[in-house]
Amino acid sequence: MGKDTGFLEIERRERDYLDPKERVSHYREFIVPPDDETLANQAARCMDCGIPYCHNGCPVNNLIPDWNHLVYEQDWKNALDLLHSTNNFPEFTGRVCPAPCEASCTLNIIDQPVTIKSIECAIIDRGWDEGWVVPQVPKSRTGKSVAVVGSGPAGLACAQQLARAGHSVTVFEKSDRIGGLLRYGIPDFKMEKHLINRRCVQMEAEGVEFRSSKEVGVDISLASLRENFDAIVLAGGSEDARALSIPGAEMPGVRLAMEFLTQQNKRNAGDDEVRAAPRGSLLATGKDVVVIGGGDTGSDCVGTSNRQGAKSVTQLEIMPKPPSKEDKALTWPDWPVKLRTSSSHEEGANRDWAVLTKRVIGDGETVTGLECARVEWVDGQMREMEDSTFTIPADLILLAMGFIGPKKAGLLEQAGVALDDRGNVAADTQKYATSEEGIFTCGDMRRGQSLIVWAIREGRQCARSVDEVLMGVSSLPR
Repeated sequence: MGKDTGFLEIERRERDYLDPKERVSHYREFIVPPDDETLANQAARCMDCGIPYCHNGCPVNNLIPDWNHLVYEQDWKNALDLLHSTNNFPEFTGRVCPAPCEASCTLNIIDQPVTIKSIECAIIDRGWDEGWVVPQVPKSRTGKSVAVVGSGPAGLACAQQLARAGHSVTVFEKSDRIGGLLRYGIPDFKMEKHLINRRCVQMEAEGVEFRSSKEVGVDISLASLRENFDAIVLAGGSEDARALSIPGAEMPGVRLAMEFLTQQNKRNAGDDEVRAAPRGSLLATGKDVVVIGGGDTGSDCVGTSNRQGAKSVTQLEIMPKPPSKEDKALTWPDWPVKLRTSSSHEEGANRDWAVLTKRVIGDGETVTGLECARVEWVDGQMREMEDSTFTIPADLILLAMGFIGPKKAGLLEQAGVALDDRGNVAADTQKYATSEEGIFTCGDMRRGQSLIVWAIREGRQCARSVDEVLMGVSSLPR
C-alpha cells in the first residue's frame, strides 16, 4: 500500500454533516465532502492485510484496497475505472449503502475500519465533475431485444450491462419517473434525484429505452412482451408491505411509510399537491407522529417528518434494544447487530424498543393515540410483560415494518412463474432463470427485501446469464 504504517498513525475521520438545525430546513443532501488531503490520509489507513475481507463483505466485490491505494496516490481516473469495473452506480451505494464492507475491514478487528464508503463516493463524484463518466456504446449490435420490468437498482444495472453487450433494451416502469426505490423510496436529503437523471441520460446514449408510466400486467400485458422481446427480466422489487393487524389500523391516520416518503419526493420534484398525493395529502406538519419499525425506512420517515414540521416523532421497534457496541470477536467479518443512530435520529426523535402495538385509538376517522405494551424476549420468543400497557399520543402512524415479497396481482399472475417458500420469484443465483423459459428475475423480487448493493450485484449477474442464453457466450463480468 501507499503508506505501510498509515493505519497506525492516522485516525478514522468520517464525512462531516451540516448542523441538524440547518439541514432540517431543506431536503437537499447535507454531507460536507472531505478535501483531497483528508481522503488520501483515510485511504492510507488501508493496511495491506493480505486477505482483503472487504472484497467479500461487499456484495458487488469492489476492489477496495486497489482503489484506496490509487486515491492515496491521487490517481483518481484509474480509481474510477476500478470502481466502475464492479459497480454500475457507486454514487448510489456511496450515499445510501450501509457499508457491510466496513464491517468486514480487517482493521475493524482492533480499531475503526477504513472509511470505504466515503472514499467510494468521492471517487465517483470526482469522476462526474471531471467529465470522465461517459456512455459506453457497444461497437456492434446483436439484434436481440430484452425487456426489463422495473427500474430500481437491479433493473437499471441489468439494463445497462445488457445494452453494453449490444442488445436492444427497453425498461418498463409503472411510476411516472425512472428509478424505482431509488426515486421514491429514498428521501432527497439522503440522495438527490439528479444523480438518477444523469445516469438515465448516459444509459439512453448507450441504447437503453425507458418507458415510464407503463405497468406490465396492467397497461401492457406480459404476453405482448413475450411476442416482442427475446428475453424478459423481472426486476420489480419487493413491494408488498407488512400490514399492522390490530384494532383501529384501518383508520385514515394509519398509513404506509412508502406512501408518505413517495409523496414528499414528488413534491420535491415539482409536482403539485394533487399529483403528488392523488389519494389525499399526507403531511406530518404539527402532528404527533409515530413510526412503527426501527429500520432504515423508519429512519427516513423520522427525517422527513422533522422536515415537515412534526410536533413530535416517536419510532418504535418490537425487537430489544441492540448493544451499543458489537462483540467483534464473535461477529467479525459479518454484519454485526449493534445500536445504529442515523443522521435523522440526530435531528430529533424519541426511540423505544421491545414495544408491542396493541390498538390504534381514535373515533374511526381521526387517530388520537396508540396503545402499546412492553415485551421481553426469552429464547427467541416474545412475551408481553404484565401491567406494561401504555399509550402514546399520535395523529399520524406510519408503518415501516418491512415487506413480505413482490405483489402477485398483474405481472406475476400473467407470467405464471413459480414462487419460493417466501413468496418471491423462484430462481437461483447462477442462471437467474425462472420456471418460465425466456423469463429471468433479479433483485428484491427474487431475494426479498434487501440492500441496493445486493440489487446491483444481482442485476449485473442476471445480465450475464441473459447474454449467455441469447448469444451462447458472454464477456460480461459477474
